[in-house]
This record gives sequence, structure tokens and C-alpha cells, in this order.
Amino acid sequence: MKVTIVTGTPCTGKTTVAKCLAKKNKAKYIDVNEVIDKNNLKEGYDRKRKSYIIDTKKLNKALIKTITQSKQSLIIDSHLSHYLPKKYVNKCIVTKTTLKKLKNRLKKRKYSKTKIQENMMCEIFDVCKIEAEEVGHKIHVINT
Repeated sequence: MKVTIVTGTPCTGKTTVAKCLAKKNKAKYIDVNEVIDKNNLKEGYDRKRKSYIIDTKKLNKALIKTITQSKQSLIIDSHLSHYLPKKYVNKCIVTKTTLKKLKNRLKKRKYSKTKIQENMMCEIFDVCKIEAEEVGHKIHVINT
């Protein structure tokens, strides 16, 4: 069984890439938001960022349980997936896009100016890629 995680700044194309990979490889697609909801992993709400607070250690525990119980290959989709320990992951795909496309996609989703700026900075500074490198993942970058 293989586990591929797809991570990247919100609106860089993670879900599109992950679903395409799952279909092509006949793997099971895992939406981490569903795992968070199913396991009640929202620990609060950050009003300033307009987003839920997720304990990544608890999330990892739930994802590891899913991985160890699965008999088929998995594609895990989330900007939080790169926090999984490398021993459970065969490949980490980081999605990236141009800043112009990213800004337009974030606006289309009606993100606040502050949230757009925060996500633009994450993309500029390669936050997801650097964090995945720190965990030790084998990384492949896909420009969407």
C-alpha cells in the first residue's frame, strides 16, 4: 500500500491534483476536512484568521489510524497533510501556482484581504514545502 500526500497553500490546486491521482492510480481519496469533522478535531475558531484551530498531533493520530487500517493505496489531500510523520508517507506532492492565479482563486472564494495576504505570503515563502522538508518527506513540486 502506498500513501501519497498532497499539500500546498489553499487554492493552489491540491484537490484537483489529488482527485486526478486517486483516479489514475485507483487509490482511495482522503479529504482531511472530512477526517477532521468525523473525529471532532476542531478545537476552536480563530476569529482573526476566520479559520478553525486544528491540533495536528490529534489529526495525525486519526490519519495514521486510517492509513494502518487501509488495504488500498491512499491519496491524502490537505494543507495539513505534510505534518504526517515520514514513515507513513511514500510521496509528498506540493502544489504551487502563480501569485496572480492564487490571488484570483482566493478572491473567488471570498477570502478576506488579511487571509489573502497571509496565503500569498505562505506561497511566496514556500511554507508547506519547507515544513514538509523539515519532516523529511520525499517531495515532488507540481506547478498547477
